[in-house]
Amino acid sequence: MKRIDLRIIFGIMLMLGGALALMETMGYLKNASDIFWGGVFIAAGLVFLSLLFGGHWWSAFPGFTLLALGALIILPDSLEDFGGAIFLGGIALGFWYVYFTGRTERWWALIPAGVMTALALVVIVSERFEEYSGAVFLGGIGLAFFAVYFTSMAERWWALIPAGVLSTLAGVTIAAEKFGEFQTAGFFFFGLALTFLLVALLARMSWAYWPALILGIMGFLGIASLLDFANYVWAVALIAGGGFILFRYFTNK
Repeated sequence: MKRIDLRIIFGIMLMLGGALALMETMGYLKNASDIFWGGVFIAAGLVFLSLLFGGHWWSAFPGFTLLALGALIILPDSLEDFGGAIFLGGIALGFWYVYFTGRTERWWALIPAGVMTALALVVIVSERFEEYSGAVFLGGIGLAFFAVYFTSMAERWWALIPAGVLSTLAGVTIAAEKFGEFQTAGFFFFGLALTFLLVALLARMSWAYWPALILGIMGFLGIASLLDFANYVWAVALIAGGGFILFRYFTNK
């Protein structure tokens, strides 16, 4: 089958652009230039996506990105607030396609897919619930790392750490609105303790019990400060710590 000459495609595009410009000049059409360039980017995106049938998975990146850019250009004014979400979602869609068509060897695509999806959701959420934008962004990336962990729990146990930290930070952004700074730090340390506890239990890393214990104590003290007996907890903790140090000193001596 004879290939289509690029000059034919270029000539058709020029004629289409001229026709749209003429219709806009005569008052039959508005925003002709937006329609033209939006159509150009969409057509270019479809050309790249057609390469997917030949096994060229990399073409998903420019393909979905150009489609999203074309949709962004021709987007009506009433939906322009969601333009960023459409563009970022298009980029995310490319990474999701790359992952799902090769989950074993292209597991890495989950991370940028999760980041771009979280950013797209932030654009949507910030329109009405701006105070939760940080939690959505950090929590979305955290979920992406949880997904990375489940792709190979034995080899990618490390993904639990950024997953837990980011999920904890997402919770902290919400807690900061309702509690004081020290109490928020308590939630943060407690979340980190749970993260290392998961590493110890799920990945069977015994060393993780120690940071889980230390961070858990710090988190408990921070959360306890919300209650009336916080001062008593601090006093008992200081006395116990000092007594333990003296005990070790005299027993070793």
